[in-house]
Amino acid sequence: MWLRAAARAAGAGAGAGAGGSRSASGAAAAQLRRRLEGELEGIRGAGTWKSERVIASPQGPHLRLAGGGGAGILNFCANNYLGLSSHPQVIRAAVRALEEFGAGLSSVRFICGTQSIHKDLEEKIARFHQREDAILYASCFDANAGIFEALLTPEDAVLSDELNHASIIDGIRLCKANKYRYKHMDMQDLEAKLQDAQKHRLRLVATDGAFSMDGDIAPLREICQLAQKYDALVFIDECHATGFLGPNGRGTDELLGVMDKVTIINSTLGKALGGAAGGYTTGPKPLIDLLRQRSRPYLFSNSLPPAVVGCASKALDLLMESNAIAQSMAAKTQRFRSKMTAAGFTISGKDHPICPVMLGDARLAAVMAEDMLSRGIYVIGFSYPVVPKGKARIRVQISAVHSDEDIDRCVEAFTEVGRKHGALP
Repeated sequence: MWLRAAARAAGAGAGAGAGGSRSASGAAAAQLRRRLEGELEGIRGAGTWKSERVIASPQGPHLRLAGGGGAGILNFCANNYLGLSSHPQVIRAAVRALEEFGAGLSSVRFICGTQSIHKDLEEKIARFHQREDAILYASCFDANAGIFEALLTPEDAVLSDELNHASIIDGIRLCKANKYRYKHMDMQDLEAKLQDAQKHRLRLVATDGAFSMDGDIAPLREICQLAQKYDALVFIDECHATGFLGPNGRGTDELLGVMDKVTIINSTLGKALGGAAGGYTTGPKPLIDLLRQRSRPYLFSNSLPPAVVGCASKALDLLMESNAIAQSMAAKTQRFRSKMTAAGFTISGKDHPICPVMLGDARLAAVMAEDMLSRGIYVIGFSYPVVPKGKARIRVQISAVHSDEDIDRCVEAFTEVGRKHGALP
């Protein structure tokens, strides 16, 4: 009886208080809604609205879109570089891990969230990159958010390429180190910044290995030479390199012959290595041990789900068994780039399966992407704020599972649509 009475009294009090509160918050909510709708209308008006197409099939070179999108849509905009997102062995590995280890750990790693498969995958990642140890994260965004704050202090300095990925930029913002930004791949500017940073205890050069919006590859040889000259460390984000750049797919440091000169690598399991989720840091064991103690995204995020671990582990097995998949990328990339250039398009970057078709105008990029879809080619236009103003493009991504016929069909569609909209003469 007394519980029911207390509940009624509490409810009455809460209702009275909530009435006044609802009135105030209602006005505030209405004001917020008006402001947000104005901002959204501005995005639409600028032609930079980003729609999400809904896929009703597994990720792969051919897709089926929901809502009557039909079948047989050619997919040229996924990070599925090696075609492993729907590889039968990768899927079976995920199912086995799900059945043996469950759906998830409902916990962070240091409480009760570390399983044997997590440790096995970390060991495999370190072996793949020929490093001492590795640590798993929910994403590479988390890995980048967690490393700079844990490693660098106000006595240190970090020197970052101006076009580094947003996750590197955000990670650097979180740390208290002295921050330098050098011009994109400009070694003279980097050297000047390194000279100025000599007054700091530790200097860390941070760069993407391959830049995702432009398809260009960092000059790691020159960066490592400058780092050696000025006693600095080198950090690279390899999300758009791991699995397919270099003779064995180990990334830009292998491609450019500087594996022994790069101190820290962050990368992802969510692109070439199975395409599900997850990221990692690999490097010196004391660094990895420190991250387990101090890296906030690691300490306060749930463990990577077993199915994701199973996917990535099998993807690494396939890569380490044979470099054939990784090597198949080069010819396909060259075929697309050369044919598009011959058609009259400007393709940014060099020798990377990210092939940005530079158009300049945001509306043109959006309209051409829609027209490409009507011709059965799934691509996406990129514009500000994802890329700088005036640098809009359609980013095409080549996969190992694209056939020569797929690539030729994509080029033909681009040529038709480019002529229709005045992007080609």
